[in-house]
This record gives sequence, C-alpha cells and structure tokens, in this order.
Amino acid sequence: MSSTLIVNARLVNEGTITQGDLRIEDGRIAQIGPGLDARPGETVVDAAGRWLLPGMIDDQVHFREPGLTHKGDIATESAAAVAGGLTSFMDMPNTNPPTLNAEILQSKYDAAAGRARANYGFYMGASNDNLAHIQSLDPKTAPGIKVFMGASTGNMLVDNPETLDAIFRDAPTPIITHCEDTPMIDAKAKEYAEKYGDALSAEQHPDIRSREACLKSSELAVSLARKHGTRLHVLHISTADELALFERGPLIRADGSRKQITAETCIHFLRFDRSDYARLGNLIKCNPAIKEASDREALTRAVADDVIDVLATDHAPHTWEEKQKPYAQAPSGLPLVQYALVAALELVHEGKLAITQVVQKFAHAPAQLFDVSQRGYLREGYFADLVLVEDVPFTVKREDVLSKCGWSPFEGTTFRSRIASTWVNGQLAWDGEKLVGSPNGQRMSFDR
Repeated sequence: MSSTLIVNARLVNEGTITQGDLRIEDGRIAQIGPGLDARPGETVVDAAGRWLLPGMIDDQVHFREPGLTHKGDIATESAAAVAGGLTSFMDMPNTNPPTLNAEILQSKYDAAAGRARANYGFYMGASNDNLAHIQSLDPKTAPGIKVFMGASTGNMLVDNPETLDAIFRDAPTPIITHCEDTPMIDAKAKEYAEKYGDALSAEQHPDIRSREACLKSSELAVSLARKHGTRLHVLHISTADELALFERGPLIRADGSRKQITAETCIHFLRFDRSDYARLGNLIKCNPAIKEASDREALTRAVADDVIDVLATDHAPHTWEEKQKPYAQAPSGLPLVQYALVAALELVHEGKLAITQVVQKFAHAPAQLFDVSQRGYLREGYFADLVLVEDVPFTVKREDVLSKCGWSPFEGTTFRSRIASTWVNGQLAWDGEKLVGSPNGQRMSFDR
C-alpha cells in the first residue's frame, strides 16, 4: 500500500493535544511526531491545524442484518458510520434470527467481510434457553454478551432468575445489559392506553418507559455483577437516578486496574429531552426513553466527571413509513451514526466537555473496556483508523443521509464541526463530501 503523511494536525490522544504529523504505512500508523518529511510518491494531506482524532468505536449499533434489511444493512449503515467518523462498530444480537449461538455469530462475521466500510464485532445474545452456548463461547469471537433485562424482540428477554444468575456467574466475556423492568412497563402501558386511547402519543413515552423501570432493572444488574464479580457494562443510561450506581473515576485506575462495573450513555440523551417530543414525536421514540432536561444535564455532567465511561449511539434505524404509524405501533429507535460525533463536538463548543473527553468516551474507553486490539488510539503500530475534523458549520439535510432509512432526527440542525476525512485501516473512506474506495473494514480482534 502507498503511504500517506498528514501534516500540521492537532492530534488529540490520551488526554493531550499536540501539534504534529502522522504517517500511515501498510494500513497502520507508522510515525507520529513533529516535522516529518514527505517521501517520494507519498500522499501528503495538510491538516492546516484541524483536529486529528482516533476513529470512533461505537459499542452499540443495530445494523439490522440479517432479517431486517429493509431498515438497514451492514453495507449501508457502515457507510453512514464512516461518513460520521465512526471507524469500528459492535453490532447487537437482536436480529432475525437472533445471535444465540456460535454458528449464527460466525454467519454475521461472514456477511460483513468485504461489505463493511468500518471494522466490525458482533455480540452474542442471551436468552432463557441458550446458557450452554454462552458458557462455551470463545471470548475472542465477540466483544461481549448482550442481556436484555427489559423488553426485547423475539426470544431475547431473559426473565428467568436462575438463568440470569447463571449467565452472570459463567459469562466468559463482559456482559452488557439493556436495563428496563418489563412488568413495570407493561403495567404502565396498559394504564396509559386506557387513559389516553387514540390520543396516546410519544409525549407519554418517558412515562410509560419510566425512570423507575430503568432504575429497578439497573439495580438488579449491578447486584448480580457484584455477587459474581462479573465485568458488567450497563448500556444507554437515560436517568439521573441510575448514576448513583456507578463509580466515579477513570475506567483504567492509577494502579492499572479496570473498573468492574461501567456505564454508557448515548448521544441522543445528551442532545434531546422531553420538550423535543412535541416537535419530533415518534422520530425520537427509543428504548429506554429520552426523559427530562434535568436528566440530560445530569448525564452530560456524568460524562465529564467520569461517572459514565462510554459514549455511543444505539443506532437503530426504522423506515420513515414505520415511524409515521400511531405511537403504539411505531417502532423504537433512531439512526445516529452519521452525526453522532459532530453532535458530541457541540458539547465541546458549548464548553460542557473537552475534546479530549469526547475522544476518551468515544474511542479510548470502548477499546479499553472490550479489550480491542490495536485500535482506538493514535499510537505507532496501531491500525490507522483516523478522523480529521474541521470547525466548519454545516446543516443536516435529508438528501445527505446515508443510512438506508433516509432520515435523521438532526435534520435542520446546524453543527459547528464537520467530518473532513475518515481513514479505515489506512485507506481513505470519506473525503468530506463522499465515500471513497471499496469497503475496507476488518474483523476486530479482542486481546483476551
């Protein structure tokens, strides 16, 4: 492969910002330093003072393949991801069929090979009746085991207490959980359906999928992890109430040890709140629900204060037509990968986060948490997954959306930063205007 030299960049990495250059050779970062000289035939990119970040690692996406590909697929959604500066993704198991054994897991890796524009990993799912498959899982083949401790599709709601306890006891990888208490949600849904009838709307969604349901389920997950010493990662924290369950401080402590129990929130919980339902309705209907402005503010502070360890998307596309159905029939989830990083950078412009913190939560922490091999940092010898960001405003337009669903909840939003370039494994994948080259994503490796 030819080499590329990026000069005059502001490199953001491991809590520091440095002015310098970076050389890409054979798909990896070959050199980092000031004043690197261009070699004959080398492609030179003048960053002109723009930010150079490690490519983002999204630990929670639903790319809808197999079985739901009318909404999205590995090819389309990974294209949207690299346009947004996301160079690696970890895809959820609630597909059709669900990813409940090693054979189906491998079939997803086979489907991604040669089609994914970003690097990929696939979670193993848990159900009430696949404990033996979980116990026999090769920990190098999946970033983690996904446990739905709340409502889910198909056979993936684990509500048998003995099975749940055994999964936490025997999991060979980190457990990641969706925490909402299903009986509480079902009771509230019935109550609100009787109360509102046809007038029921997305504005009642945060009441039906309540903070109490989130807290009860998260408390159960944390208690099981403490009982068994399980590495637990609680996904998409949506309430201020749950934050007391998690330890404040860096994911990797000063003594080199790692937090046992960690938390993630998602970009939509930091950019939307209850007041946005009146404008966006079902377009921001998701599980768990977007809640109050006070929750949004508390979650943002928790990211800054290292209570929340990871920032992700929970990218979950549905067609426009599906989202136009009445509230009770409209599916939950929204497409986010293309604009997640620039949405997070708005928090930098607003003075709520430092750019080093965005990089920590979106790149370093997922690599640390899931033992990702040689990605997530600007380090010599690591894979050249890079994103160049420039502080040039742009407005999100529907015609620019690359996800198969063709819409974004951010349409009409003006962001103050844009993605100027994305490299995946050393190959330019996005040039700021369009996709470049052929799919170049690789299967992620996990150092376990």
